[in-house]
Amino acid sequence: MAKTVLIIDDSDSMRQVVNIVLGGVGYEVIEACDGPEALLMLDGRKVHLIICDVSMPRMDGITLVKNIRQLPAYKFTPIVMLTTETRKDKKLEGKAAGVKAWLVKPFDYDKLLEVVSKLILV
Repeated sequence: MAKTVLIIDDSDSMRQVVNIVLGGVGYEVIEACDGPEALLMLDGRKVHLIICDVSMPRMDGITLVKNIRQLPAYKFTPIVMLTTETRKDKKLEGKAAGVKAWLVKPFDYDKLLEVVSKLILV
């Protein structure tokens, strides 16, 4: 059975690229365009990993991570930030919220696959 990855990004093209990269190696990918939509999708279904942007309308990625960590079924689900944000204080804020890895856009496909494969085994 394929491992499921939830991608949350307000950019359709970014979700599509990540979906192609991960889907191409056998992951099942589900998508949300923002935090509120992602929270609706986290309804108890098994999600093995979450990839999230920081800068999104309606709810920023770090607030979303804090909300996800309050859901018992997803308290320990690995979360990767995939963002243009490079500030150290944002990275520290993300880590404190429960982010396991931080990748900067534009991203290297091989690096994304490496990070996902390492975290999805946890």
